[in-house]
Amino acid sequence: MSDVIKPAVKKQARGSVLIDNEECKGCGLCVESCPPECLELLPELNAYGVHPAHYTGEDCTGCGICFYCCPEPGAITVYRLSPPSVPLTQADIRGSAKLVTTEGAVPGESHAAAL
Repeated sequence: MSDVIKPAVKKQARGSVLIDNEECKGCGLCVESCPPECLELLPELNAYGVHPAHYTGEDCTGCGICFYCCPEPGAITVYRLSPPSVPLTQADIRGSAKLVTTEGAVPGESHAAAL
């Protein structure tokens, strides 16, 4: 059996985090709860004299755990990014998938598609 070294594949981030440094209490709950470990405490102090949390800029999955763990309302905002669009094939259209137009209507139906 040979040892095969696979190159590290960088996954595209599926989310982004915005942290208001002036609202952050520096408790570190978001940093400790983040599964991909993409948050850290800054070495600089904010106006409250604490080290605020900071998004490193990569690896966010958009799960929102940091948002739910944060005791300060409005300090953390999580954005989920859209996955890259994949063009539909004729097999997808004929199969179980429905083609949704830009107006939200499904061809052949008179009501809007349900989410």
